[in-house]
Amino acid sequence: MLEQPWQPLLTQPATDAAIALLGCWLVRRFPDGRSLRGRIVETEAYAPGDPACHGYRRQTDRNRSMFGPPGQVYVYQIYGRYHCINLATEAGGLASAVLIRALEFPDIEAIAASGPGRLCRFLEIDRQLDGAYLGPTSPLDVEVVDQPLGRIIQTTRIGLTQGTDLPWRWYLAESPAVSRRDRRAEALQRGV
Repeated sequence: MLEQPWQPLLTQPATDAAIALLGCWLVRRFPDGRSLRGRIVETEAYAPGDPACHGYRRQTDRNRSMFGPPGQVYVYQIYGRYHCINLATEAGGLASAVLIRALEFPDIEAIAASGPGRLCRFLEIDRQLDGAYLGPTSPLDVEVVDQPLGRIIQTTRIGLTQGTDLPWRWYLAESPAVSRRDRRAEALQRGV
């Protein structure tokens, strides 16, 4: 099997993969032949030993895809109605993944994919895609592009009760699609 362009990005620890995915394109192919490409502008990392990681305690049927090989898709449901998409990283057998928090689409209103629940609703991603693998014939893929990213902001993750002090969220400062800005982190990283 040929190596996919995204494989070097996702074989890294989640914290490195989360940064490397910024600026890449998430591709969603629909059964009717349509497809959408959104630029990844916000990510969060979840890694082994991280108390906020779904696989922190052990592998279960629900979180099995998070333990998959790099490029396996892990989709879970929050609040009983919203879905979130993660991409497994590192090596199979480790609970390590990157949550895709926001996408930016050319010619589409930024709010459409701002936040993981909106993103999944917009791209019609649900638990049926849990366990899928990224690839050119898959419903989901990642296209790696070499383009300037601009300023990357690093801050703490959102909506957690554990691991709240870990600065494992990154976003592109100039993107209007970022789900929640951290003005303090932006000012500090600008040197203001």
